[in-house]
Amino acid sequence: MKTALIVAFHFPPFGAGSGILRILKFCRFLPEFEWQPVILTANVRAYERVDPTLVGEIPSDVPVFRAFALDTQRHLSAKGRYLRWMALPDRWASWLPAAILTGVHLIRKRRVHVIVTTYPVASAVLIGLALHKLTGRPWVVDFRDSMTEEEYPPDPVTRKVYRWIEKKVVQHAGRLIFTARSTRAMYLKRYPWLSAEKCLLIPNGYDEEDFRWLVPPEPAKNNSRCMRLLHLGLIYPSERDPRPFFRALARLKKEGHTNAAELKIALRASGNEAYYSRILEELGINDIVQLLPPLPYAEARREASSSDGLLLFQAGNCDHQIPAKAYEYLRLQRPILALTTQTGDTAALLRETGGASIIDLADEDAIFRNLPDFLTAVRMGRHQTADRERVRRYSRRNQAAMLAQSLTELTEIEGGAWSRNPKHVVESKP
Repeated sequence: MKTALIVAFHFPPFGAGSGILRILKFCRFLPEFEWQPVILTANVRAYERVDPTLVGEIPSDVPVFRAFALDTQRHLSAKGRYLRWMALPDRWASWLPAAILTGVHLIRKRRVHVIVTTYPVASAVLIGLALHKLTGRPWVVDFRDSMTEEEYPPDPVTRKVYRWIEKKVVQHAGRLIFTARSTRAMYLKRYPWLSAEKCLLIPNGYDEEDFRWLVPPEPAKNNSRCMRLLHLGLIYPSERDPRPFFRALARLKKEGHTNAAELKIALRASGNEAYYSRILEELGINDIVQLLPPLPYAEARREASSSDGLLLFQAGNCDHQIPAKAYEYLRLQRPILALTTQTGDTAALLRETGGASIIDLADEDAIFRNLPDFLTAVRMGRHQTADRERVRRYSRRNQAAMLAQSLTELTEIEGGAWSRNPKHVVESKP
């Protein structure tokens, strides 16, 4: 059994977003493939929102170490204001010193073979870089989505810092992992010297154990009942801009094609509630669209399983990304209304598995024309659901097997002196 030190800011009881499940499920399945995870994360005070129910899902044999961390915005600001350098590369920069010291100690004490760091918190990637250079251990970076783009992060100073970190990853990491084909292709184009063999595709997925309670929904007996569509998780004002959908819904209501007695749309834990609430009120659809608070993960899954249909929002500027929730939506075997482009990776996944109606999120007229057909197909039980055999390809166990294989290959290639003598600390490669 080899040991992997996984540096992950998002770890239970962090309770905002489905991305936390990626590392949690790696922890569950990696030991099956002869890899023992050791988690280095932040202390709980750094989290804005927590879900204590997820703590029980941490495998009992996975040690978790929490380094001192503060949230600059919440803990180090005066009336909400703080110096920019205090939040570079992100609001949790205070995590770096304690995490690096703890990481070096763990690498020596636990005889760690490889370091794995996971984005989207940039400070976690910096911690991995420091540990790699201090100890010489091979380094894997789970980018998931792109770290930088032409206009992201929107702040130019932050974007410059992120791009510097990204280049360091390309120079020093033994493996770069992405969750979508287009993101991997983007990095290979951005850095022509980057070896394709170093860039792995390990998509997100679902854990069958989380759905053992799921039973196929019974056909609706009352086709005149009020239908309910649900979206789980954050709706970013740019990357998942729902305004064209809201405007199309307002037109349908105004023209008498739908109303609050026939349709309810629940946006669970969307974020930006004050902003969306104003828009819904201005459009006169706040009786149809509900902005609901977060639920514990298990309760949210059950709510999704009992909904008539599930909503996905993904704008064209995220064509190279796939929302992590999409895989759990597919496993839930509910009809999906995917408001995304036909050209992106999300649409490609949904065409592969089936189960979704795809309409461009930015095309208000197309939503206006096609939403009634989707609702009718769902109401009458005619809308397809995802093909179970195709969905099984995206099990978390399969993804852990892919990660384990890559870790084993990397340690065999780059292990060198320290793998023969794990107590030895070597200089990092230039």
